[in-house]
Amino acid sequence: SSRIMSLLSQLEKINLDSVLGEADNARYVTSKILHLVQSQEKTRKEMTSKGSTGIEVILSTLEVKPRNLCGCGYTASFHFISGLCGGRRASILVGKGGTQILLQLLLSASKDSPPNEELMVLLHTLLAKIGPKDKKIGVKARINGALNISLNLVKQNLQNQRLLLPCLQVLRVYSTNSVNAVSLGKNGVVELMFKIIGPFSKKNTSLLKVALETLAALLKSKTNARRAVDRGYVQVLLMIYVDWHSHDSRHRYMLIRKGVLQCIKSVTNIKLGRKAFIDANGMKILYNTSQECLAVRTLDPLVNTSSLIMRKCFPKNRLPLPTIKSAFHFQLPIIPSSGPVAQLYNLPPDVDDVVDESDDNDDAETESEIEAENDDDKDQHFKNDDIETDINKLKPRQELGRPIEELKMYEQFFPELSENFQECDLVSKKPKPFVPDANLSGPIVVPTAGEE
Repeated sequence: SSRIMSLLSQLEKINLDSVLGEADNARYVTSKILHLVQSQEKTRKEMTSKGSTGIEVILSTLEVKPRNLCGCGYTASFHFISGLCGGRRASILVGKGGTQILLQLLLSASKDSPPNEELMVLLHTLLAKIGPKDKKIGVKARINGALNISLNLVKQNLQNQRLLLPCLQVLRVYSTNSVNAVSLGKNGVVELMFKIIGPFSKKNTSLLKVALETLAALLKSKTNARRAVDRGYVQVLLMIYVDWHSHDSRHRYMLIRKGVLQCIKSVTNIKLGRKAFIDANGMKILYNTSQECLAVRTLDPLVNTSSLIMRKCFPKNRLPLPTIKSAFHFQLPIIPSSGPVAQLYNLPPDVDDVVDESDDNDDAETESEIEAENDDDKDQHFKNDDIETDINKLKPRQELGRPIEELKMYEQFFPELSENFQECDLVSKKPKPFVPDANLSGPIVVPTAGEE
């Protein structure tokens, strides 16, 4: 404990000193602190305990002397922070302003040509770890201009798996913000994700899983979903799902298959997506694959997600249904010869008689998605308009079969329906007390049960 406190005091003095020659001392002290933190759990607890200034000293070192801590000093500091990025410790880093400092360092490091790959990997790894603990990271990244930095790194390093994975993890965190999702979509991130996921391949499955999660988050934006539909990506997603379903015979990659279904679920939140899903024969594909998954209990998440997608995309019809689409046939007593009901009964079996107008007026909403500062991720769940929620409308209306005048003849048989019993002692709240008659003499005899 005395050793770590002494090192922190030395580092704090170095931060206050403006002499360039102190860079070597800063790297040396930082490396020593890293060694103690990695080797002793007691030291890690002391650094993150209440009242300790250890994290502030490390963060201020990165903020004050970023250029002097190049090479080993940078790496040591980042590895130290990485060791503290688990659970409660990540929240402590966020509370101390660690997110803002890391984003500023990312912006500064991106100006180098070419950027330091080791530094970029460390920065994106740290941002991916502390990102879920910071609800405002999407706004902070957009204000600092860090969105396009990560996106450009992905574009330039599609074959560099070491740098590509942490960058995708950061993009996944950024995409939870709807404004960021629209901005990234305009810069071509949707098309980029489809270049990464590709056909079936057992190589880099962890990278593929993160790419699918990022794509599913991006497609929750209606703007990105329309862009995916316009480029024919709905059929591509179905082909990828069938490809993985046919090759994954041992069901080891269930999470990847579920990630593809999540992308389909997101893109079918809009009317164009549902239409493209039907046109691509998606109902038959998901139905057949779900039937094959029923025998395996571990594949229940795939069956459940497929069922939600099929239920959402299945054409709607009004009751009564005269076609084979319904398991029940409701025949009207009288079918008019003309009018809307007659037109409904004369429709061919394959015609959807309910027009989907769920997002016909979303052109203005597309622009508002960019301007709105919505910091929280609002999942756009599909709203089923066929489900009635008004209880009064669900209650059946009971109408008399005969006029009320004709029913008065039965009034004498049911006097309780018409007579007023308010003054009757039998229904009063308090029974009338027993008062003996003063003219009566002799003992009062209370009748027992059974006696009148």
